[in-house]
Amino acid sequence: MPRGDGRLTHDLDPQDAGPQDACGVFGVWAPGEEVAKLTYFGLYALQHRGQESAGIAVSNGRQILVYKDMGLVSQVFDEATLESLKGDVAIGHARYSTTGSSVWHNAQPTFRPTAVGSVALGHNGNLTNTSELTELLRVRDAEAGRDAGKAETATSDTAVMASLLASYPDRTVEEAALEVLPQLRGAFSLVFMDEGTLYAARDPQGIRPLVLGRLERGWVVASETAALDIVGASFIREIQPGEFIAIDANGLRAERFAKAEPKGCIFEYVYLARPDTTISDQRVFSVRAEIGRRLAREFPVDADLVIPVPESGTPAAIGYAEESGIPFGHGLVKNSYVGRTFIQPSQTLRQLGIRLKLNPLRDVIAGKRLVVVDDSIVRGNTQRALVRMLREFGAAEVHVRISSPPVKWPCFYGIDFASRAELIANGISVDEIRRSIDADSLAYISLDQLVEATNVPKDNLCRACFDGIYPVALPEDDVIGKHLLEVQDQLPLEVIQ
Repeated sequence: MPRGDGRLTHDLDPQDAGPQDACGVFGVWAPGEEVAKLTYFGLYALQHRGQESAGIAVSNGRQILVYKDMGLVSQVFDEATLESLKGDVAIGHARYSTTGSSVWHNAQPTFRPTAVGSVALGHNGNLTNTSELTELLRVRDAEAGRDAGKAETATSDTAVMASLLASYPDRTVEEAALEVLPQLRGAFSLVFMDEGTLYAARDPQGIRPLVLGRLERGWVVASETAALDIVGASFIREIQPGEFIAIDANGLRAERFAKAEPKGCIFEYVYLARPDTTISDQRVFSVRAEIGRRLAREFPVDADLVIPVPESGTPAAIGYAEESGIPFGHGLVKNSYVGRTFIQPSQTLRQLGIRLKLNPLRDVIAGKRLVVVDDSIVRGNTQRALVRMLREFGAAEVHVRISSPPVKWPCFYGIDFASRAELIANGISVDEIRRSIDADSLAYISLDQLVEATNVPKDNLCRACFDGIYPVALPEDDVIGKHLLEVQDQLPLEVIQ
């Protein structure tokens, strides 16, 4: 669910984080294959969706083993660990915290023992009725005489879901899922498992992506098609909004637990998904290039060079250059190795202009009128520093073009934006933002043009961060938020088997 890695925070100041992704989930059912290694590579392809922690759960048919830790996928797992995780079914998770702090107990997959075995679960998204579900869990525990526990605890909406799945002593995990899933509200793309079966489910709005793939001897479920590609799985289809699937030795079976009301996240196209991923039959790179072309038609400018803010601004910059006829070039060099473990600079060092992420190419930009294409402006600090830096290196003019509309509303469905008070576009005009960042001109693509670039009907997209229209009702302010469960009574301690 992530805060700060080389891809996500292309900013010059790592404390000015941009919009942060949800999570990456991956599941595989493939008897006879090295499922832990397949899951590792799948998570590697989804690393951009979460850098705080990573985990893999594997079943050998008798028990589920879970291994997880804080850090990147490549930091958490080594060859020996993966070799020890033997089995036929596995799920994996790369996390950024959107509910619950970034601590080990909130790392996923989340594990729970049940009356008939065990369940492990990974979640991409964010529930909006976590408080209501927590109360339901308390009631179920009290009725069953279960001790809710008073030790150190997991405080994520994922932990609540896993505990609910485990709270039905007279039902299988599959039967419990069909009871629990209709009660969930918000964004959830889930992968979970018991000792012999891989499960997946997607919320009725399909806000976060989830796809199904086929191996020669098995099945794969993943957040993005790029993860299918890396493990050699062929794309079958998207898991439909409101659909639950189960995969075991009897094959694949699918069932609807809710009516589909599609509202896919439009920000996946702008920024979150990998450019080589396909969503709704659209290659994300192609959509971003088309956004750039439309941006050039909407807001042309006389300039000498189009440069992207790497990497997320590159496809739109290519499209802008194609449509405008202005040459495309790379005027900024990115250090891809500045991650969340990098030592943070002091205020004094920041005032010296320390450039952790980006450095201009003076001979490329000096004397040039630049069009700088970026994916979004959140607080504005990054763009302000970038414009200043480009001018210091000799740019004659700096025209900023943004491949999304102004972000004015926070997301409650799995993206960690700044609070509404911190969003620069909330309350001031585009020209006032332009003056704030000291650009010669500033323009954002319009929402209608962005929607048209996706080729998805407007009513089938969640646009809440741009227009404030939330497709799933939100609870009162006091029962929503990232740290909701940390100010309530604690949940049962997760047990790792």
